[in-house]
Amino acid sequence: MSRRDELMGVPEVLDELRVSRRTFYRWRELGHAPKGLKLPNGEIRIYRSEFTTWLESLREMS
Repeated sequence: MSRRDELMGVPEVLDELRVSRRTFYRWRELGHAPKGLKLPNGEIRIYRSEFTTWLESLREMS
């Protein structure tokens, strides 16, 4: 993670994945979502690098 790594909000993550908020939070409950930071106001932020690493981990081996 670089010092300039972008923090993504839930709306940006939902837009990139094209999934519903409900699906994303369900994945979080099950431990299948990218790791994030929970801010004092309850909002979730995810580093872009963490998101990319998580996506790559889902790649199927061919």
